[in-house]
Amino acid sequence: MIIITSKANNLIKKTKKLLQKKHRKHSYLIEGWHLFEEACTNGAVFEHIFVLEEMADRVNHQEKVVLVTPEVLKELSESPTPQGIVAEVRLDQPALPETWQGPYLILEDIQDPGNLGTMIRTADAAGYQAVFISDKSADIYNAKTLRSMQGSHFHLPIYRGPVMDFVVALKNAGICLLATTLSEQSIDYRELVKPARFALVMGNEGQGISQEMAQAADQLVHISMPGQAESLNVAVAAGIMMFQLI
Repeated sequence: MIIITSKANNLIKKTKKLLQKKHRKHSYLIEGWHLFEEACTNGAVFEHIFVLEEMADRVNHQEKVVLVTPEVLKELSESPTPQGIVAEVRLDQPALPETWQGPYLILEDIQDPGNLGTMIRTADAAGYQAVFISDKSADIYNAKTLRSMQGSHFHLPIYRGPVMDFVVALKNAGICLLATTLSEQSIDYRELVKPARFALVMGNEGQGISQEMAQAADQLVHISMPGQAESLNVAVAAGIMMFQLI
């Protein structure tokens, strides 16, 4: 098998573009053996698998394997110390559910990729059925988001688009909308009578949920804080709420 040794190789130049969000229309890159194994286990479709020659025996998708030198692999990585494998994964958009059960997580305009990935990973751990992300949120295929998710995006469907379209679909299906915010109308999450089917909404790190979301909510909830901190990190708050509500 030929080894690509040049950074100027056309395939390498084309693949490197996937490090930029604007080029991730049909595929994206994952890095490292953990994410690669999660992708394999969950039936992800690979376009190419770039691997160092000495690690090629760990990869079974021989028709997709491209051997590269360490210098070339680093071109495809945002990590200072690549683990020896970068894979290009086909980006498939899931269809909306035919039946709605929940629980679901809605993320409105989350800006930090680490927060976004952590909440998706927590939703996966807590058994949530899907995550709906506003189109103004951080990119889930950002390298930092992918590291934070740790492969959870292979375990549950993630939908991205105009967030109020998702809200309308959920409410039409009889899903109760619980939105987190501090207001006179919100109640402490421990006082909530848990709905049978619900979606939990977490808002922007600085601004919280939008006014439109607050008006659409069936119940506004918050976490009472006996200490002196002004607020909780949104991912921490989401973790508390998600596990409390299941």
